[in-house]
Amino acid sequence: MPRANHENEPEMHMSMPSSINIADPMSRESSGTAWVPDSTPMYGHMMMFGDDMLMLHGAIFPRYTNVSTRRGDDRIDAPNWIMGMYSHPLGDSAQLGLRAMMSLDLLTEGGRGYPLLFQTGESWNGQSLHDRQHPHDLFSELSLSYSQKFDVDLSAFLYFGYPGEPALGPPTFMHRLSAMDNPDAPIGHHWQDSTHITFGVATAGLQWRNVKVEGSVFTGREPDETRYDFDRPRFDSFSGRVSWNPIANLALQISHGYIKSPEALDPDTKVHRTTASAIYNQPLGRDTNWSTSFVWGQNNATQEGKTQSFLIETNYQRERDTVYARWERVEKSAHELVIDLADESQIFPVSGYTIGYIRDLTHGQGLDVGLGGQFTLYDYPDSLDPFYGGNLGYGFEFFLRIRPSL
Repeated sequence: MPRANHENEPEMHMSMPSSINIADPMSRESSGTAWVPDSTPMYGHMMMFGDDMLMLHGAIFPRYTNVSTRRGDDRIDAPNWIMGMYSHPLGDSAQLGLRAMMSLDLLTEGGRGYPLLFQTGESWNGQSLHDRQHPHDLFSELSLSYSQKFDVDLSAFLYFGYPGEPALGPPTFMHRLSAMDNPDAPIGHHWQDSTHITFGVATAGLQWRNVKVEGSVFTGREPDETRYDFDRPRFDSFSGRVSWNPIANLALQISHGYIKSPEALDPDTKVHRTTASAIYNQPLGRDTNWSTSFVWGQNNATQEGKTQSFLIETNYQRERDTVYARWERVEKSAHELVIDLADESQIFPVSGYTIGYIRDLTHGQGLDVGLGGQFTLYDYPDSLDPFYGGNLGYGFEFFLRIRPSL
């Protein structure tokens, strides 16, 4: 979730509990039940109704994108999302939480999604999407949680989402501060955090101080092409995750899950996914912050076997100026890339290198409107030249980033 950085308000933020677990500070809360570092600043609008709290977040990126190679494209679109978090205390040691997240991606991107070289996953008009990021559903999360604090160190929670996010992977990319200003999803999304929209999930967690152990049962199938409906819950998959915030500036997690039939076009496919991540956040003074994430994800799929993904991303913000970067490497099969080869399980390592910059036109006045641009270079083996061409693979975009202020 997006964050704020008020030098004169850290004690207030630390005293406000997370909507997931009354024992956690609000600044630790992220997508689903995942954690970010406690020192992560918060962007959003908070409202109090007696003891009840409502926090609103969101972002929209009106932009022009141009992607090279034979499989590239150029277009105007606007990735977007909005999220609300509500908490209601039940005495001094228990709490109910409600969350809702929505996106109008389908209106701004169309069902085919936006151009993103080497991105894969989900479908459109009965065909597997490739070299495009699919749009998100109208409802990405509608969840209810109950948490109980037993003593100063021990607490537990229950989380139900339809849709929601299971305990699998790092915080989703748009809720990591290191990725928040990059309009593009990682091309390793379906190796790391693609289960963030799951139509039917139940999670139970037990927490001792800054260590959390949790498990989920959930629907393995990715959302279907009808982005405004509610897909059938199946509860046919499961996952477990251990999270640890050893210091205020660091969040660690390791997780594993079994995902049954994630893609509707390949219903016999089963995936065992393992992930690990480290997120480091360093406040550097008033309205200045540096956040960096490392994410590793491995899929062990029925057809392709084990494939790996690696990601390092960083975001440095100083008042009106933000510089960010991302490097990632993913192993993708011919089947995943929708390449017509006799051996569809053949694996191709692909990489992306992104650098971006944003200058806020308005800043700290309720709404931050930033003008930005980014450039990405892609590296891929020569054996993909017949499909992508032998020229340099690149993508660039110019955009506005609109979000709540600090």
